[in-house]
Amino acid sequence: MPELEILYEDEYLIAINKPSGLLVHPSWIAPRGTPNLASMLKDYFEGGTPYTIHRLDRPTSGVILFGKEKSVAKAMNLQFAEREVNKTYLCMCRGYVPESGVIDYALKEQLDKIADKHADQDKPAQEAVSHYRTLATVEVDMAVGRYEKSRYSLVEVKPETGRKHQIRRHMKHIFHPIVGDTNHGDNKHNKGLRQHFDLNRLMLMARDIEFVHPVTKKALCITAPVDLYTDNLFKQFGWEGLYPAANNDLP
Repeated sequence: MPELEILYEDEYLIAINKPSGLLVHPSWIAPRGTPNLASMLKDYFEGGTPYTIHRLDRPTSGVILFGKEKSVAKAMNLQFAEREVNKTYLCMCRGYVPESGVIDYALKEQLDKIADKHADQDKPAQEAVSHYRTLATVEVDMAVGRYEKSRYSLVEVKPETGRKHQIRRHMKHIFHPIVGDTNHGDNKHNKGLRQHFDLNRLMLMARDIEFVHPVTKKALCITAPVDLYTDNLFKQFGWEGLYPAANNDLP
């Protein structure tokens, strides 16, 4: 079982650097006993309850915040609902992504076939807005399809809204899917990167979360370093220094 990497903790809140592949909560799609962050925190609190503030997909890594008190979590939930929390993600995308832009593309709610079987299947698409900028690009000697070389971009994304799989679906919408995305990505590139770089994860990382502490009223910015595999891969691409790593203090 992975160990908790605590990024921030006080008597009201705790922020964890969630590894890719770790569930946030128990899921009916995973075998009983599969490790999950909520259960790990309950053990860490010696039986206390971690209160959910927001979520990360299982394959997404990075900073995630929990409340230690129900009232604190509720106050943070309100900040999220009123778009007062700023989140920044890093992702590695196929192709040369434009220098910067705004993706304003409404998304239909993605419903689970079993858990949401009684939900309204015909809800209209919801507003979804993501701001992005490209930090770096690389061309590697890896043939995919009819191309002898493959191009990728390191992209910073700031979602203005919080729809399910928003960043993954938005990057696909502009024809630059996130590497390692088995649902919305390019399987030919995913396969090539697995073979050439042993890449077996979704390259989407929650880098920063900025908010006003609901109790102390102090402005906080909590940053999660990328994992060792990602750091080593990005160094091969010449991207070192453009992202937070465990061995440096870069924002």
